[in-house]
Formats: sequence, C-alpha cells, structure tokens
Amino acid sequence: MLVVNPSTNTLLLPSSKTSMVNHAKQLYPRTMEDLLEEVQNLFERQVKVQSLLALSKKLQVELRERLRSSPQCMLPSHNYTLPNGGETGTYLALEVGGSTLRVALVDLNRRSSTGNCLRIRRIATSAIDQHVRDFRGLAFFDWIAQRIGEMLAADREACDYMKLKEPLPMGIAWSFPIESGNILGMGKGFHCSIYKGADLGDIIEQACQRLNLNIRLDAIVNDSSAAVLSRAYVDPSTRLAVILGTGINAAAHLPTASLHESKFGSRVFPNDEDTTHVLVNTELSMFGKQAFPTTRWDESLNAKHILPNYQPMEYLLAGGYLGEIVRLVLVEATETAGLFGGNLPPSLYKPYALDTQTLAKIEANKYPASSLCTLFQERFPSSSPPSPIDMQFVCQVIRSVSYRSLSYFTAAIHALSSVLQDTDDRSLGNKLDHVSIGCDGSVINKYPGYMSRSQDLLDQLIALEQSRHRRVVLENAGESAVLGAAVAAGMAAASTPPTSPVEL
Repeated sequence: MLVVNPSTNTLLLPSSKTSMVNHAKQLYPRTMEDLLEEVQNLFERQVKVQSLLALSKKLQVELRERLRSSPQCMLPSHNYTLPNGGETGTYLALEVGGSTLRVALVDLNRRSSTGNCLRIRRIATSAIDQHVRDFRGLAFFDWIAQRIGEMLAADREACDYMKLKEPLPMGIAWSFPIESGNILGMGKGFHCSIYKGADLGDIIEQACQRLNLNIRLDAIVNDSSAAVLSRAYVDPSTRLAVILGTGINAAAHLPTASLHESKFGSRVFPNDEDTTHVLVNTELSMFGKQAFPTTRWDESLNAKHILPNYQPMEYLLAGGYLGEIVRLVLVEATETAGLFGGNLPPSLYKPYALDTQTLAKIEANKYPASSLCTLFQERFPSSSPPSPIDMQFVCQVIRSVSYRSLSYFTAAIHALSSVLQDTDDRSLGNKLDHVSIGCDGSVINKYPGYMSRSQDLLDQLIALEQSRHRRVVLENAGESAVLGAAVAAGMAAASTPPTSPVEL
C-alpha cells in the first residue's frame, strides 16, 4: 500500500530501499523524494481553502466582465424558462456528439416527491467512428435516421405510436455550432460541413421521412443546457449545471438584465415583464487564464496544444488533460530522478498516452503496490517493469494532480454560483434555502470521490466567506443529454405548437 507521512502528506520510502535512493543520488541530479515534494507543493499545498476563495473572487470578476462584453462566452440561448415539472408525454431524444450517437425514448411523468418522474424507456448507442465522419452529402443524417428506426422498431409501443397521424415529437442535444436552428459547421473530423447554414430540423425530418418515420424535431439544446433542464425538471432549486468529462462547460439560468444587449445579436432584447431570465451557455472552459496558478508541466502542455491558451480552465482540470499532466511529470521524473530505473516505458513517450480512466483505476486501487505494478506493466509494457517504489511515486503524483483538478473545479463552481446569487437575489428570494447544480460527465460522476470531495470543499468555501449566499449542492444529473433533450421537447409541446424547432 501507499506509505504516506500523515503530518506532511509526503511519501515515505521503506528503509530497505535507502541504498536505492543513495544510488539514485549518484546517478541523477535529484531524488524522487525531492521531486515528489515539489509536485505536492505545486499541485496541493497551493490550493488551500483561503487561496481557493481568492481564486473564486478573481473568477467572479471575469464572469461579470464577460456577461457584458465577450462574444465567445456567457452566450444567451433561445430558452427563457425552466421546466415547471408538469410536462408529460413520451418523447424521442437524440444526443449527437463527436464520437457517439444515442437515441432514446423518454417518458416525462410529472415531477413528484417519490422520484421516477423521468424514465428512459429504451436507449441505443452507436459509435460515430471515422467511417461515419467520412460520410458525404446526406449520408450522415440518413445514418442517424436509420439508427432512430432501429431503436423504435425494438419498442412495441413506439411502433404503435408511429402509426398515428401525429408525428412523434423529438428533442436533440447537438454538440456542434448552431444558431437559430441553422448548422454553422461540424468540425471534429466530419465531412458534412457543406450543410453550413442549413436548417437542422428540416435535414433530420427529411432523412426520417425517407425511411417513413413520422417524426417532428421540436427542440435543440447543447449539453450543458440539457443538464440544467433535466435536473430542473426533477428539482426546482436547480439553476446551474456543469459537464465535467473530457472537457468542461456549464450553463446557468440568469436574469436577462445581467447581460449586455449586444449578447442577443439580431434578436430583440427581451425586456418585457414575462421574460426575465435566459438560459446562458457560459463556455466555462475559456475562463481563468489570468487567475489559475500553473506549473511548468501545465505550460508545456499548453505550448504544445493545437489551440494554446484557448481553453485554459479545461487544460488544467478536465479529463482530456489530467493524464497528460501526469505523463509529463513521469517523463521528467524518469530523466532527472531515476523513476522506473531511468527507463520510461516506450509507450509513455507518446503525448496523451496516459488517459484519465487509467488514473482513476490506479487512484481507486486499495491493494498492495505490487498489484499496481502488474496493472501498470500491462497498460505500459516495459523491459524494466515498475517497482513498488515507482508505483508509490506514480500514485502520489496522480493524487496530487486530481486534487488540484477538483480544487480548481470547486473554485469555478463557487464563483459561478456566487455570480448567479448576486445577480438573481430577487428571483431566488426566500423560496430556496439552497441552489442545486446538476452534474454530468465522466470525471465529476465517476472519478473516485471527485464529487463528494468537491462538495466538502465547496461547503468550506461558503462557510469561510461568511456571506448571505445559500448552500450550493452538487447533484448527479446522469444521462442529462438525452433527458434534457426530452424535457426540452416536452416544454415545446406544452407551449404553442411550434412550426419550427425551438433552439434552447
């Protein structure tokens, strides 16, 4: 097992290894103990609660500035309300991402204290591999329609529904740029960018019609907006949602008055009494360049990135980058402190070879270090297998990097929730004693202890600032993309029957 000094939180090397340490001193400019202490200082000890509160305040300033000026962040959607929990019905829901298509049938059963108000009746997942990305013309959307048909054919009630004159209403969580229902491009390796400016609803409905599928697209959402809608349907205290997986983003339901008129582009600025709020896509990944302390490993990652400085928060804390930060530390440790006997496993020379799933598996392992040696050797074969001492070092580096991730994440959530409460105090009033944040994504919901430790730290921040802010509660919003798409369709159905899809 890991042997750590509880008072200093540093790695203790067994006395039997002292000769190895002395030998390493003769061969390398520093020891593993020395480097590990630096790693812990840089990643853990600089993110104490007081420092995180100061960081939150810097982020709050940036959030408020970008509410008024930035054309890239804090973008108002076309949705001005949250679900009231009374929407009912069965809806087709699509989640179209860069690598996965998910098609689901979702029942909205009305909000209740007993739960089960949202139910995924059936769901099918298909990989969007390079073969699919290479589709030209209408082929990509025909492929989507085929997957819809296959899923519906497996549900008897859905088959009966399709025989009716009324089309099956559908909502879609779309992960690509879109404006007023028109596709602005695909990117991410797709070859159907010829549809730039085309109406997404028309394209998908026509693809379904070619397969005799009676479907109507009623609502379009992005992933973070879908998370707000899915959680707000269940819990009326929800005002925010965050997605933390490969990347990070968040959405918030904010007063329209908190945004500058220019944010709404060609739309008429909503200033009537009935339109007081709007669902805002924060593009949270782009914040924090001047706020977050960084290390030389962070700077190396950023410098070699295809888009340096573009998403500073994401590069520091999201799942797509945690493994790379750890890998960069291990490369340096091998070269300067004799980790792995000075022989880095060949596969670890490749950038991004170490993924966050592997980090989670190692950090969750409670077995002796010898079992981790076997796991690591299987993942990263080497002629010089790692020793227990090597794995103790690796485990502690992973722990330090993941702790900084959740600390920075917590500061960002504290900042965003503080801005929401400061700008929306009148609406929140005395109705809510807390604010809920819906959380989805592989890191926040699946990385060992991530959400619970973040909640503990968030409570400490709120207690330390001694303000009038309410408690902020992180809630699991799993399957938020398909559930949120269905809720969006339900909201559209509850309003005046739409003639075109409502972009939320």
